[in-house]
Formats: sequence, structure tokens, C-alpha cells
Amino acid sequence: MLGLLITTGLAGTIHSGSITNKERRFATSHLKETKTFVVKSVQGLSDAQINFKAAPDRWSVKECVYHIALSENNLWQMLEDALKQPANPEKRSEIKMTDEQLINMVEDRSFKVKTTEPFEPKNATWKTIDEALEYFKNLRAEHIKYIKNTTEDLRNHFIQMPFGWLDCYQACLLMSAHANRHTQQLNEVKADPNFPKQ
Repeated sequence: MLGLLITTGLAGTIHSGSITNKERRFATSHLKETKTFVVKSVQGLSDAQINFKAAPDRWSVKECVYHIALSENNLWQMLEDALKQPANPEKRSEIKMTDEQLINMVEDRSFKVKTTEPFEPKNATWKTIDEALEYFKNLRAEHIKYIKNTTEDLRNHFIQMPFGWLDCYQACLLMSAHANRHTQQLNEVKADPNFPKQ
């Protein structure tokens, strides 16, 4: 059927290497939803609340947001670098997770992972949580626009992550699910019994 659409020109500008309309809608929706989660989770918090740490080795709300914003940039850079390489359909056999399994794994807070150095909040250059949030919102808006319109072959370009290979479409979902993972972490900070009342 897809071949027929391509042959007759009914597929428009989307070529056979592009993601499907269903994939496009899902990724767009997930990116929007997780952006909203991040923004809403920090609304109305005081300086005392955003800087509170449940323990010296735990992140504050502000550090969670810094990590989310850093990751939005760093993960997208990895995706862009992968797209500069030739498409490699033979590598599809390296993909061991479905899209759903990937999202579930990343969003599962019972599975703890220590982040790598470039993603550490201490490496952020923002002066305030508002700066980091604005940076994240602007980047995420660009990424949503990209996924809505791209005709690139996201399924046949690949990125090696510590837990295995992903295609570039899955890298978009990873970025989105990752934001949700750390919004959950942020909400855990807010739920701490010692979290400031104001």
C-alpha cells in the first residue's frame, strides 16, 4: 500500500524512509505532554522550595530542572550527529526495545541510574531556574516543530546509548520520557515531609 502511495504521488512530501503519521502524532503528543508536566510542576514555588534538598546527595527542584534542560540539548545533539551519518537499515537488528518498552523503562523511577558528567546540573550555566525553564521550553518547541514536519529517515539512523542501540525516532521518545522521569523526581522532592511550606 505504501509503495502504491509513493508511486502515485499520493504520499505527498513524506517518503518511505519517513516516520508514519501515527508515529508523528504520538511523538508530538508525548513531547507536548511532558513539556507541560515540567512547567506545571515548578509553578509558584519559592526560592526556599526550589533549593530544598531532602539530603546532601539528592538533587533540589532547581537541579532537576537544570538536568532536564541540559539533557534536552545534549540528547538532541546526539540525534543530530546520528542524522549526519548515512542511513544504515542493516542496523535495525540491533534495536532490542519497542517504543513502548523504551518509554516505560525510562519513566520507571524504581530503576536508578547515575547520570554522566555532561548531564550533571553542576555544569549548567543558567543563573536561575527561570532561565533554565525558558531554555527548555524554547528548545522543546523547536523539537516539537521538527517532529511535526521532518521527512528525515529517523528509523534508519542509530544512536548507541549505555543500555543499547536506539533509532533516531526512539531518541526523540527517550528525550521526552527522560523529562517525565525527572519531573517525577522533582515531585518526589516536593513530597518530602521536610519540604518547605512556602
